[in-house]
Amino acid sequence: MQREDAFLFFKKVDMAPKIRYNLCIKLGKEDGALTFEEKTLESEIIYKGAVLNLRKDKVTVKNGTSYREIIEHSGGAVIVAVKDNGNVLMVRQYRKAANRVMFELPAGKLDPGEEPAEAAARELREETGYRAGKTRYITEFYPTVGYSEELLRLFLCTDLTPGETDFDENEAITIEEHPLDELYSMVMNGQIRDGKTQIGILIAKGLYEAGQLQEC
Repeated sequence: MQREDAFLFFKKVDMAPKIRYNLCIKLGKEDGALTFEEKTLESEIIYKGAVLNLRKDKVTVKNGTSYREIIEHSGGAVIVAVKDNGNVLMVRQYRKAANRVMFELPAGKLDPGEEPAEAAARELREETGYRAGKTRYITEFYPTVGYSEELLRLFLCTDLTPGETDFDENEAITIEEHPLDELYSMVMNGQIRDGKTQIGILIAKGLYEAGQLQEC
């Protein structure tokens, strides 16, 4: 019996959850879930842009075939930059997609061939003027997994040295610094609405409470 056939078989059979989980582990499903995996049959690029592409995929689904519209994106880096006084660097900029000024952690997309850590250092310098003596990879996440391939990597930057910003010619950014506790309260109160910033602040708060915020 092939692996995919086995998945479908176990999905139909009534069995105890623990037994089902153990069988899934042996078959390579570490999450223990017998979830249908879509296979791509055809792909078509609908739009090519400077920041992203839009692709239409024909895929298999449990009851036949369907279509998925997927955004192709190079991914990006998000930076939690902590100064020696404990304050976190933040930026404000107008985001057309939200039609409002957003309060965010410094971040930006990867250039072609650029490593995530290099992008983090570059974006930190360009948007805030600071350079980090220490950079630590924290985690990565998909911010909009329903329709985008974009993968964001989160970095903790410390041992900061101030310098000159290097904004893109069409960027208008205001730089601020705030205590972590204040930012955490803003996240919990709904005052910070940017998803990547919420994730970064909540993780930084956890690192702080574990005594690991300055450990790069």
